[in-house]
This record gives sequence, structure tokens and C-alpha cells, in this order.
Amino acid sequence: MDKLKAIETFVNVAARGTLTAAARSEGVAPAIVGRRLDALEAYLGVKLLVRTTRRLTLTHEGAAFLEDCQRLLTDLANAEASVSAGGMKATGHLRLTAPAGFGRRHVAPLVPLFRERHPDVTISLNLSDRVIDLAAEGYDCAVRVGDLPDSSLVSVRLADNRRLCVATPRYLKQHGLPRHPNDLVHFDCLTLSSDASQTRGWAFQLPPGADGKGGALIHLRPGGPLDCSDGQVLHEWCLAGYGIAWRSIWEVESDIAAGRLQSVLDDFAAPPNGIYAVFPQRKHLPLRVRLWIDFLKAHYSQRDFWSRAA
Repeated sequence: MDKLKAIETFVNVAARGTLTAAARSEGVAPAIVGRRLDALEAYLGVKLLVRTTRRLTLTHEGAAFLEDCQRLLTDLANAEASVSAGGMKATGHLRLTAPAGFGRRHVAPLVPLFRERHPDVTISLNLSDRVIDLAAEGYDCAVRVGDLPDSSLVSVRLADNRRLCVATPRYLKQHGLPRHPNDLVHFDCLTLSSDASQTRGWAFQLPPGADGKGGALIHLRPGGPLDCSDGQVLHEWCLAGYGIAWRSIWEVESDIAAGRLQSVLDDFAAPPNGIYAVFPQRKHLPLRVRLWIDFLKAHYSQRDFWSRAA
């Protein structure tokens, strides 16, 4: 038995509803289609279809097997497209979403570059800090930064995301350096307002104990005279010298390299969380979505991408 051909025939029969219609599309006799199904069921040891003179009905096992077969054939088609001459041919419309600040800096500039490679794809990009229901609102893929809540979404980790405490050298010269996260109570901290995300506060990891094991992860909610619901505003206030901010490395790396900002409490930096591509499910994943995810991962993995992009 040619297992791949038998699987293709099974999927075709399930889609078309009759042996005759499936046989006609494959250019063979209905009897051949029937023999392929018989051989597949005998090989698996289960009944996939209940066949009567009028209709075909999937069994419970057949319905579950059909989903796996559809995914297998889609993955195979994508793999063939990626290596064949003139392959990587993506078409259709791609609906994307990303957080506003991160998306402006590190997603939007890549969208035209992706389309240059795949001119038959059209793209819509939504930038919003609202957590969008991808399936309900018809989005193909989202970029999300930080810990992902439990959900039915499939995620691909694209890069690490570290958070740093930063301030201008002038501010630190005037007010001194915090030596421990608890010292932040004596500084002007620029924080997200209560109606923004960042619900647990600023994360720090204490140094290893005497036993050499990793220290505890703690969360603090430092206060200050200024807070805002927009992270970009906090970044601008920090650059203006109004206090210490806790920002992502993708946002402040170029400022640190240029000497506009200085990081503090580096010995207490928390482990990185992630930057992810998420999408509703893998079944029937369009080639344009898979290529977009691969495109992001290739760029984000370049060592100098974040400083160049900023």
C-alpha cells in the first residue's frame, strides 16, 4: 500500500462526500478509491468511514484521523514549496497585529521588506496594546512581548526580552545610584499607571544564596511623582531626566550605547521573558503566515538587529 496516496485519497473522499466524486477528481475508477480506503483501514485496524449506497459518514476515529491527515498534507505541501525551484510562493492577504511601541520600531519596518520578497501577498498591520482575540477578529498572526497567558494559541519564541532599570547619567549624578531594588523607594520612579499592563510591577532577581542556588524572583511596585499609561511617554520622560524607568532592552539599547541612558541594578536583573509570534492553530497554516514567522525569527536572531532597528 502507498500510504501517502491512501491518505490523500481518504482526505479527498471526506472532502467530496462520495467515492465517485473523489475518483473522478483523481482520474481513477471508484473501485480503486474503495480499495485504497480498505487497505488504509486494514493497516490502521480501525474503521474510518461508514459507507452506504447514498452517503459516507466519518467515524469518531475517522474524524480525528482526518484532522491529522489534513495537517500532514499541508505541512508536506509547505515543505515542498520551500525547497522547490521557484518555491516560497506565498499569496493572499496577511492580517498582523503587534503592541504599539514595539510594533512601530520592530515590526512595521519589516513589513515592506517582507512584501518585497513576496509581492503576491498583501498585508494589514494593526498596532494596539489591546490583547486582540485573533480567531474572533480574523488575524493571522500577532507579535506579543512578555509572558503569555494560558490560551489555545500556538506560540513561537522569536527572541528574548530583557528589562533594565535606566536613567540619564545626569539624574544619577544628582541623586546617586541605587545599590539594591529596595533603594528605589528613595528615587523618582517612572511607572505605568494602574490601568496599564505590568500588573505585577518591576521584576528583580536576588543574588544566589550561600548554597549557590539562584536567588528569589521579587516584584516591586515603586512609586514616584509621574506615571503614565503609555510606555513611550515614560521613555521620553526618562530621557528628559525625570527619574528611573524600567524598560525593555529593545527600547533603550541604542540610548545606552549612545550614553543617553545608563542602566542600574544590573546585578538584580530578572531572567528574560520572550518575544513571541502567536497564531490560532497550526492546522492549515497558510504558507504566507509560516514565511512571515520565519522572516521575523531570522531578523530578530541577528546580533545587531535591535541596535540597528532602534
